[in-house]
Amino acid sequence: MILPVYVYGQPVLRKVAEDITPDYPGLKELIQNMFDTMAHADGVGLAAPQVGLPIRVVVIDLDVFADEKPEFKDLRKVFINPHILEADGEEIAMEEGCLSLPGIHESVKRMNRIHVKYLDENFVEHDEVVEGYLARVMQHEFDHLDGKMFIDHISPLRKQMIKGKLNAMLKGQARCHYKVKTVK
Repeated sequence: MILPVYVYGQPVLRKVAEDITPDYPGLKELIQNMFDTMAHADGVGLAAPQVGLPIRVVVIDLDVFADEKPEFKDLRKVFINPHILEADGEEIAMEEGCLSLPGIHESVKRMNRIHVKYLDENFVEHDEVVEGYLARVMQHEFDHLDGKMFIDHISPLRKQMIKGKLNAMLKGQARCHYKVKTVK
């Protein structure tokens, strides 16, 4: 089922999400709905707060880049209760967008390597060091679990330049091809 994506201004996007347990009701269905919603909106990652749930669940699918980057072939992952333990390596700037900020793209600096702990969809624990583009996507999505958005990483000048678009979203005006839930 395609869920509405919560847009900038929705309070759930600024809450710190809670860890969940294996008995969380409807988890498998929620994960499938998140993958379906993300694909419908042409996204590569989606965090539960973006569909209105303040829980630590993220889905990522980088298979769309498999032609250019074979290592992303069938890379479709679920992260439950993820926590970044350390971010290091080189800080790299790259343009980012977000389903919760339709029409906004800005250059964001992120570390290119993270050490992360998470549970997969079967609640098997993973402790991994991840590098490159996947590390960037994970940091972007995990930020949502801590009540942050990529615009929190841009300069005050850049933020001032997009203020009109942000204010439009606060007024319920979000232009995109997927179903959204605005504050108005």
